[in-house]
Amino acid sequence: MPSEKVTSVDVAKRAGVSQSAVSRVFTPGASVSPKMAEKVLKAAEELGYRPNVLARSLITGRSRIIGLVVAYLDNQFYPDALERLSNALQTHGYHILVFMVSNDESGTEKVMGELLDYQVDGIITASVAMSNALAARCAAAGVPVVLFNRGQDDERLNQVTSNNYIGGRRIADFLIAGGHTRIAHIAGWSGSSTGRDRRHGFEDRLREKGLDLVACIDGMYRREIAAQAARDMFAGDVKPDAIFVGNDHMAFAVLDTLKHELKLDVPGEVSVVGYDDVPMAAWPSYDLTTLRQPSGRMVEATVKTLLDWIEEGSRDVRKIEIDGPLMIRGSARVPEGWSYEGL
Repeated sequence: MPSEKVTSVDVAKRAGVSQSAVSRVFTPGASVSPKMAEKVLKAAEELGYRPNVLARSLITGRSRIIGLVVAYLDNQFYPDALERLSNALQTHGYHILVFMVSNDESGTEKVMGELLDYQVDGIITASVAMSNALAARCAAAGVPVVLFNRGQDDERLNQVTSNNYIGGRRIADFLIAGGHTRIAHIAGWSGSSTGRDRRHGFEDRLREKGLDLVACIDGMYRREIAAQAARDMFAGDVKPDAIFVGNDHMAFAVLDTLKHELKLDVPGEVSVVGYDDVPMAAWPSYDLTTLRQPSGRMVEATVKTLLDWIEEGSRDVRKIEIDGPLMIRGSARVPEGWSYEGL
């Protein structure tokens, strides 16, 4: 026969304290003396006691769980960002419940509904869009939402992104200063704000300098599509002398295709610039020049925004854009005396 489950009452008796004292010891942020905590934790360890988090959430109305919805774990930017998010939330006594979705409205609707059923205290979506109906449902449930690395025109939704438009302009300036005139773009998915904003910033700056793109293909944030886009660009009559690729995940595929399949000299014949600055970008085999997304600052802003809503009762919707530097490496021609003074 299994032994009876140890309760907080048993721990209180063993430690010689009240049941409420045991509850305070196992409640993050509660006021309790070190001596009291030591007595309770010692008794709990001896009895093999673990607090019932779900039962406590029914009493407090707080689960201390944050739902995280993500669509692109194959993109190297997201595993790093998710680890940072998890670590940052844990320092505040929260844990994350991760759900994967395909980036379509029906899949997101189903997952978000399940998250609300889990009584999460808040939701972070990473590169996932939300319908107006779903945003309204979260608002009605009192569950705050922060969009991470995705923008959306909805006054109910907080969002934290890098400054994608300015990043695109900065890359255009860099390539123009390097003497490039046949410039192409393998864009991020046009259905995402990040892909659109990077492309618009890049194209706008080129036009201001009297240049047009010689080719532009939507890479859909997928390696195989980006690789085929590179093949198609060099099969045409006008071959690019520079390519801005909408993120590093695609840029690695483009570099592999150009160097190993098409046998092109990078950056002698063609420069390649990415966007994100994931750790692999600095590997010698890629040595990718790229616009850094400041993931640490983006995570910090995301967590602060979410916890201000949960713990401080803030209702100020925040649209945060964080600027990042261009990391110059060996995949692109470096203009002599290059410096960027901002636009």
